[in-house]
Amino acid sequence: MKKLNIQNIIKLGEGQYIEFKESIDKSLQKEMVAFANASGGFIYIGVKDNGDIKGVKITNKLKSLIQDTARNCDPSLSILINEIDNVIAIEVKEGVNKPYTCSAGFFMRMGANSQKMKRDEILSLAVKSGKIRYDEQICENFEWKDFDNEKFEYYLKLANISNNLPKKDILKNLRVLTNNGFTNAGVLYFAKEPYKYIITSKIRCIHFNDNKRVDILDKKLIDRGIVGNIEYAIAYIKERVPVKYEIKGARRKEFPEYPIEAYREAIVNAIIHFDYYLGDTIAIEKLSDKIIINNKGELLFPVKDFGNRSEVRNRLLADLLSRTIYMEKAGTGIKRVKDACMLNNNKVVFDFTDAFWVTIMSNKTNVPLNVPLNVPLNVPLNVPLNDRQKQIIAHIIQNNSITQVELSMELKVTDKTIKRDLQYLQEKRIIERKGSKKTGYWEVVSDK
Repeated sequence: MKKLNIQNIIKLGEGQYIEFKESIDKSLQKEMVAFANASGGFIYIGVKDNGDIKGVKITNKLKSLIQDTARNCDPSLSILINEIDNVIAIEVKEGVNKPYTCSAGFFMRMGANSQKMKRDEILSLAVKSGKIRYDEQICENFEWKDFDNEKFEYYLKLANISNNLPKKDILKNLRVLTNNGFTNAGVLYFAKEPYKYIITSKIRCIHFNDNKRVDILDKKLIDRGIVGNIEYAIAYIKERVPVKYEIKGARRKEFPEYPIEAYREAIVNAIIHFDYYLGDTIAIEKLSDKIIINNKGELLFPVKDFGNRSEVRNRLLADLLSRTIYMEKAGTGIKRVKDACMLNNNKVVFDFTDAFWVTIMSNKTNVPLNVPLNVPLNVPLNVPLNDRQKQIIAHIIQNNSITQVELSMELKVTDKTIKRDLQYLQEKRIIERKGSKKTGYWEVVSDK
């Protein structure tokens, strides 16, 4: 580095990557860990804060002191020392073993200053670097009476795992049970009420009648565990996504307003990559012309690498889900969201402001016009149906356990109106009621 270079650097002044120090003092270690915890930088010894070059006497003893200062950081830092006339340039690379600390604490380079980090900032940095993973931590107060055997057996079926070993042996093989106890991942998958132990276990599903999040049609707060939350959220959106049909002869072509592959992958991504350390919930929202899925699981790498790089925040959660149909291959979910939206003529936007937001825009303008909304193929053409009755049939197809009260809320009409429509549809042999009043379900008659 020539003298001309140091003069040009000094003209830039102190900033995110440059620190001037007149001499070596106790704050040198603080500056080193601050750069290592950020994106790296240079510390110039022998330069005043105003940029005047004072210079220092460069000796082997001085350089050894600088190296010792770096080694005494925790973890130790590897640095490079360059001499520019009577100025020492210390290059500190971005650390690969974050977070770094010194005797004065944890520091982070922010602009032209090295700020002392707060507890949550230290924790966030540790999580990002993979030193602390929430899902692999032991849930110290878990009680086995809260273990849900039905969830466990359902998971084994989804994962095609034979249930021929003792339960605890299977849990150990899945790594959710260790010699130290039951992990947070185990709680999120198999506890009867995960929220009892993990306050961030719930997801929030909301259906708005507008795009301003003012007129709420429906709101649900769900705590069914990882698999249950995923299945509920997918069904919740699917039930509210209009599908238009174009019928030609005996064939039916579907034109969904949103591709299920896209919002399914976005939901899975949100639940698996969510930062469960944070006191918040995942939100799945259906607005009038968009679907928004957001979670407080910020990226673990620079935004510029998004789409080309994948980092798993919750390795154990992801490993468990990868054994089921809901997660094919780690790191490919974003590509599948993009591909599904492209094929279905939907615009998708990813945003990383205060959280990780996925917004899928409606493709209403791309759906064929004058095609009946949500009319199933098997409804007899000689039976007169109004739009509301068609919507009732569509809701039953999406959720055959839907209740009369839920239908009245969805369609915003009275219970009496829904009751009258259901009686009409049953009289016309379009739908049938199976089972008891409380535990039964609806069935669209397919052979009438």
